[in-house]
Amino acid sequence: MTDATRPWPAPRRVVVTGMGMVTALGTDVASTWEGLVAGRSGIRTIAAFDPSRLDSRIAAEVPGFDPSGVIDRKEMRRMDRYMQFGLVVSRQALDQAGLPGRIDGQLAERTGVILGSGLGGVNTLFDNVLLMADRGPDRISPFFIPMGIANVGAGQVAIAFGALGPNFAIVSACATGGHAIGEAWETIRRHDADMMIAGGVESAIHEAAVGGFSAMKALSTRNDDPAGASRPFDQGRDGFVIGEGAAVIILEALEHAEARGATPLAELVGYGATADASHITLPAPGGAGAVRAARRALEKAGIEPDAVDHLNAHATSTAEGDRAELQAIRTIFGDHAPNVAVTANKSMVGHTLGAAGAIEAIATIQSIRTGIIPPTINLTDPDPAGEGLDLTPGPAGRRTVRTAISNSFGFGGQNTALVFTRFDG
Repeated sequence: MTDATRPWPAPRRVVVTGMGMVTALGTDVASTWEGLVAGRSGIRTIAAFDPSRLDSRIAAEVPGFDPSGVIDRKEMRRMDRYMQFGLVVSRQALDQAGLPGRIDGQLAERTGVILGSGLGGVNTLFDNVLLMADRGPDRISPFFIPMGIANVGAGQVAIAFGALGPNFAIVSACATGGHAIGEAWETIRRHDADMMIAGGVESAIHEAAVGGFSAMKALSTRNDDPAGASRPFDQGRDGFVIGEGAAVIILEALEHAEARGATPLAELVGYGATADASHITLPAPGGAGAVRAARRALEKAGIEPDAVDHLNAHATSTAEGDRAELQAIRTIFGDHAPNVAVTANKSMVGHTLGAAGAIEAIATIQSIRTGIIPPTINLTDPDPAGEGLDLTPGPAGRRTVRTAISNSFGFGGQNTALVFTRFDG
């Protein structure tokens, strides 16, 4: 039988059954969501190191993170912080999905992991390079490579929880989390897995990494007002605020979730991925790549733009990026654009790079589940490009949300859009 005559099975419906998250607002989904709804900023003066040599001295760091309930203390010393984040949020998601401490048997063979990171173990990489420069290459840690490379986070999750299916990391800068979830969705749809652990992780608050973004003039220097520094869509914005965090969702084929009695939290119905092919850091004019990603995602979902109730924006708080996304929103939705409730989570949790798309995907799911749209804080002088759009500048909004889009874009010109809907059986 040839591929042309093979009776390929139809694509499957895919639902979300578990979620896990750590951000500057909290170390789980509930605490982060409460902070987002309350409009509370998690941005502070950097505590991980002395930031006095930097122009940008603020960040959204995860407070009080203790992975010892999930990771043995000996093993913790052999894992970069980004890996620790990944294991903790994966455990949270598996617990909510009603899955055991370790997966085995046929379920293990049909469960995969796609866990992306924009920069991987940069703390390990930078610290060991500095140690080598100071004391020589013989002082480099034997765990330097396995702690530093970006794919081992996904490997550690599989090792810890027994997933034997497809396993890899996606690296697409700030679109990473969106790509990871979208590609995990495709993996299940095409019957290569029944369940996927998917998301993004990042821990890059290191002097060298912050210094690198600062040298690009990409970061806010509003050091005297950390809570007010991240200002998506506001004319007073002066750059993004770096953050750290992680988020993972459990995706399952609907029939698989139903067979084991799992409760679907939402349904992922569409995914689009495009390239700008324009500039390494600036978006394509008018947000053209974002438009094509959203249209492709809606096309796969079989949903018209005027059925969308909510959009979780990428909205980093950079002039070019925000303005292009606002134009993209108008182009995608046309006359319906003013009816779409838009929010920008990075105003509170900072820009978590490779984790951003996954964190915002969970926030999007929470809006569908609760009917609450978190505010875009610090939006006191809106960009004229957003005139007439509902950017949620005040307290959290409330409305029925049946269909929502989560946008993510990355350096290099990568764009993703995820379409989630309420699960109605």
